[in-house]
Amino acid sequence: MQTLQIGDLRARLPIIQGGMGVAVSLSGLASAVAEEGGIGIISSAVIGMLLPDFSKNFREANKKALRQEIRKARSLTDGIIGVNIMMALTDYEDHMIVAVEEGADLIISGAGLPLKMPEILLKDKKEKNKTKFLPIVSTAKAASLIFRYWSGHYGVIPDAVVVEGPAAGGHLGFKVQQLGDPAFSLKTVIPQVVEVVKPFEEQYGKTIPVIAAGGVYTGEDMYQMIQLGARGVQIATRLVPTYECDASDEFKEAYVHSEKEDLMIIDSPVGLPGRAIKNQFLEDVASGKKHPINCPWQCLKTCDYKTAPYCISQALVNAAKGKMKNGFVFAGSNAWRTTKIQSVKEVLDEIKQEYNEAVQKNNPLRIVESSPGRFPSKKMPVRNVV
Repeated sequence: MQTLQIGDLRARLPIIQGGMGVAVSLSGLASAVAEEGGIGIISSAVIGMLLPDFSKNFREANKKALRQEIRKARSLTDGIIGVNIMMALTDYEDHMIVAVEEGADLIISGAGLPLKMPEILLKDKKEKNKTKFLPIVSTAKAASLIFRYWSGHYGVIPDAVVVEGPAAGGHLGFKVQQLGDPAFSLKTVIPQVVEVVKPFEEQYGKTIPVIAAGGVYTGEDMYQMIQLGARGVQIATRLVPTYECDASDEFKEAYVHSEKEDLMIIDSPVGLPGRAIKNQFLEDVASGKKHPINCPWQCLKTCDYKTAPYCISQALVNAAKGKMKNGFVFAGSNAWRTTKIQSVKEVLDEIKQEYNEAVQKNNPLRIVESSPGRFPSKKMPVRNVV
């Protein structure tokens, strides 16, 4: 299995753990993945709601909580730690500043097109390039726009790009009618984005990894994405039902007990479709029952709390804390395949094994066992293992 190189960062496993908010991927999950050789990601989404006094100053609470989680992750591992920061957040730039100041290895940003580069990130990229930046896109057109804009306006480009397909969990960057359209599938879009970044690789003299995300669940999925030109994958759903995941046991059990038909597309209060696991809370919302909203601060730019049927941030925090009657669980399309809660190491070991099996199935002569102390001859196939 190849390593994943992003600038001067090298991950032993070509796996980025997806950033999941609210309070699902924090320092616990991120550090565990990083310790195993992958890239761990902390989600900054309304992270301040975890603090007891967040309502007094929501903005400051977000910054304080994010600093705490980055520092805690750093204390637990020497591996690669990044932060997922949604563009839809009202205090998006605040989160960027904290991530750069705390020396996050990379920032992944979606829920919008990150054309305008925050000043602190531009300064960092031109002086040290310590914190790498990866935009999330759903189409080759979006990737082209970002790279052309950054190159033309700033003289720099993103360090890699995450391509998220319609099988992802949480908020989706697609219209509902596009979710089942093959034209928007990862298998279609990955090669297109690979072609988009090639001219920029030549112009700037560096490799720009394309990362496949959304519905990547097994090692075989990863193998297929790499064959299409991706240099790594982002995996989220499969890492939720792990002991190290920061969400509650009740949250994880929702994955374990879900069936395929329980996965549903909802209309989020923030104006985007989202994939979640059906429960009583969502059924009540669908039937027109409104839940009272106490909005301490408009955390998402696109949320109209005066007309929203419920506060999505509070609902997600409730679920992460195990209060399922007052919340719900976002999940990818493969969540129903979960059968048990296990360790991050066990999950990643399974994915590596699945990847090797896919290599052997598709290239049977590439994996052979050499006798101890014997060098393979020129005619003997080379062994390719993790």
